[in-house]
Amino acid sequence: MATSPANPPIDIEVQSWEELQHVLFRDTWDGRIGRFRSPFVYRGVRSRDYTLTTSLQRLGGQYHELEHHLLRNFRKYAHDTPMMDTASLWNWLAVAQHHGLPTRLLDWTYSPYVALHFATDDIEAYDRDGVIWALNYVKAAEYMPERLQDALRMEGSNVFTPEILQPVCTTLRELADMQPQQPYVLFLEPPSLDARIVHQYALFSLMSTSQAVLPEWLEQHPELFFRIILPARLKWEVRDKLDQANITERVLFPGLGGLSRWLHRHYSPAPSHDAHSGLDQVSG
Repeated sequence: MATSPANPPIDIEVQSWEELQHVLFRDTWDGRIGRFRSPFVYRGVRSRDYTLTTSLQRLGGQYHELEHHLLRNFRKYAHDTPMMDTASLWNWLAVAQHHGLPTRLLDWTYSPYVALHFATDDIEAYDRDGVIWALNYVKAAEYMPERLQDALRMEGSNVFTPEILQPVCTTLRELADMQPQQPYVLFLEPPSLDARIVHQYALFSLMSTSQAVLPEWLEQHPELFFRIILPARLKWEVRDKLDQANITERVLFPGLGGLSRWLHRHYSPAPSHDAHSGLDQVSG
């Protein structure tokens, strides 16, 4: 099981909502086009104790030997999934991750507010500092093999889709063999499988081997990322302001399940407040 990096990453502990806004959007000006276009993707976690290990790695044991079997059986039994027989491995991998199969993928978002939601969605974790990881996916692409970099340049893109990746790499083994001595990370935008993918502005990171650990790779490239530490004392304020900005489960998880999760959290009393104090907080 992977552990946190030996040398902690660059951490910025914010002290207020106003400082949080400044840090969330730092270094997003792109002078080449005269626009604010962030080169970062974001991942929010509820506790600073959480690290960037994949669901496959969290299986433990000889997890790397199970990856092929997991995917093979997922494809075999996913008979009611609207996927064509000609769908690429990358499509299947995205679908599998989206539906909870242990994979080497990690979820990220282009939206710092969506990441902030996932750092504050669990009120049971409000006694712990949350974390927003910010990773420069544009610069990270410079460490990929030239063949993959060329594919992105020809497409005029900074990230892959299954359609861009498939012509240059068709298997996970081929991904590793392109640069066997130096692991690398690439980013993959999934197809719009459902409204959840769309609303969460989601994409995945993908290491070139299942055993490569992203935090260890980032430790060797500290210029690519920073972490925003959200103190536990700020979580209630941040959560309430996100709710007012409509960054909620009702929007990010469309359907009755997301609606129920939002209402459950929204009507939960804050510490030292009466359970009836927020009965008129939702209109409509």
